[in-house]
Amino acid sequence: MADEKARLEQRIGYTFQDRDLFDRALTHASYGDGRKGVRSYERLEFLGDRVLGLMTAEALFKLFDKADEGALAPRLNSLVRKETCADVSREIGLGEALKMGRSEDKGGGRDKTSILGDACEALIAAIYLDGGRPAVQAFYDRFWGPKIEALKAKPKDPKSALQEWAARVGHAAPRYTLTERSGPDHRPVFTVEVFVAPLDPAVGEGGSKQAAERHAATTLLKREGQHV
Repeated sequence: MADEKARLEQRIGYTFQDRDLFDRALTHASYGDGRKGVRSYERLEFLGDRVLGLMTAEALFKLFDKADEGALAPRLNSLVRKETCADVSREIGLGEALKMGRSEDKGGGRDKTSILGDACEALIAAIYLDGGRPAVQAFYDRFWGPKIEALKAKPKDPKSALQEWAARVGHAAPRYTLTERSGPDHRPVFTVEVFVAPLDPAVGEGGSKQAAERHAATTLLKREGQHV
């Protein structure tokens, strides 16, 4: 295990000063098969999720300086989702270094998307706590930088993507209905429902009717397992 940890540090380009913190970031809750006193990465995962979200929001805010919230949100979601974190884990070989129970290991736990996604968030938190913002930013830039660059290509509008998908699978054309307008005049909130028979409607909110429609379309597409 020590060799796996050393190789992982080499692959991520960071060496931990706090070895106990590094060890905890690699410990799945199943390790020790229920033995009390085992400190898993679950608390670190909580922090890492927020650190990842902040760095991603900041990167997108700077890169797409003319995009509104409705255009930024789907980009952010694609970068912080468990599947993306799991892809990074596979890239750095994180699964090989994880400590987990025998049954979880035999059940393919080292390549489960849910485990790898959570473990990646825990690793992000550990780097942040051990080396501060500069260290975790370097890790982020190295492994999320190419994904950010790929987003420079203008993504397909969610409404167009929903219309094309609905036609492809034989559903009715999307129909949007404004259901509510709330908030003060200087900062209104629009709520829109999108209907694609025979599916249940999806709801979206935004600072404009158009933004709410995009949010609703994105929500429905994600609910149906479509990449946005």
